[in-house]
Formats: sequence, structure tokens, C-alpha cells
Amino acid sequence: MIHDCKAPVTRHLVLVRHGQSVANRSGLFTGLLDSPLTEQGRREAEAAGRRLAECNWRFSAAFTSTLTRAVVSGRLILDALGQPGLVPQSFAALDERDYGDLSGLDKIAADARWGAERIETWRRSYAEAPPNGESLRDTVSRIVPCYLRTIQPAVMGGDVLVVAYGNCLRALVMALEDLSPAEVEHLELATGSVRIYELAADTTIKAHWIDG
Repeated sequence: MIHDCKAPVTRHLVLVRHGQSVANRSGLFTGLLDSPLTEQGRREAEAAGRRLAECNWRFSAAFTSTLTRAVVSGRLILDALGQPGLVPQSFAALDERDYGDLSGLDKIAADARWGAERIETWRRSYAEAPPNGESLRDTVSRIVPCYLRTIQPAVMGGDVLVVAYGNCLRALVMALEDLSPAEVEHLELATGSVRIYELAADTTIKAHWIDG
């Protein structure tokens, strides 16, 4: 659902998927490739920032991965919010899922080589990984400790922005919403989309909603 502007409560986690990258536009498996944003991607990040600004969000901390498309998206969002002085912390643990041998391949060519059904299983399933790459389960195993160690404590002290990737955020959303492996297979996060969580004083999730 689309939620109204936030109530004056301070413990919020705001997740934003980066804007469209060059690899996204080209239909490539991106993963750890450091693909820059397209002009559309820059507009998507700026639009996410404007939507947050319309609801008067102000962040006490921000986090991104080390890859350009998330770093630049985070900067554009914070600029749109009028918070150019807030410097996000970058963690490799928040980098996108490693697609291994699929990285940089055209998705049509990958289908031709391994078969569309196998590719779809590698993309969507929880436990299966592409050759020499990570499964979503592997991604969960590095992102959740980063969340518990660094991000969650920051949220307990104020509203926090995290800008990351489709599979990276699927992994985190799975943990936050206690999704099953079957449920997470159907989870999609569009570029520039915003997902918001309100935490209780005991760190549990009180509410969550989607904006865009």
C-alpha cells in the first residue's frame, strides 16, 4: 500500500533501490559489476528523494554499499532532501549479490547457454546459486549481520536511509518481514522504489509500507 506522510516518530528504516544503471538498461546480469547510473536512473533517485522530502523526512544516518550506482543514488536522494552534509557510510556487506559466471552476460545469451528455467531458478530461488556466485541465502548471511551490528543501532537513535540493490534489499526485506523462501521468490523491488519500516523500542517491526 501507499502510506501517508510519516507520523512524528523517530525510529524509521527507509530502504531505496538505486536508480536504473547502464547494465540494467542493457539487460545484463549486474551483480558486483560497478555499472554507473543512466540519466533515467539519476531521475529515479532524485524522484525518490523528492517524494521523501514532500513528507519532511530528515535522516540522522545513511548507508550504502561501495558500488557507484548506490553511492550516487544516495547522494542524489540526500541532495533532494536538502541534506548534502550527511555523508553515507559505505559497507561491502551491502554490495549486490554476486552473480558469478552470469556477471556481465546478456540475459538472452545466458538463457541460451543454461536454459531459461535454470536461469530463473538461479535468479529467484533462495538456496540455489549461479556458477561461482552467491545464492540469496548467501546474501542474507552477510547482510543481516551488517544490519544487526550497524544499521539497527543507528535506527534506534533516529531515522536512517539505506540505498542498495534489488537482491541485497530482497535479502534484508526477507529478514525484516520474516518471509519464507517461497515468499521471497516473488518479491520484486523496482529501481527507485522506497520501502519504509517503523521500529518499536524493542527493535521489532511495528509497521511497514511501500512508497513507489
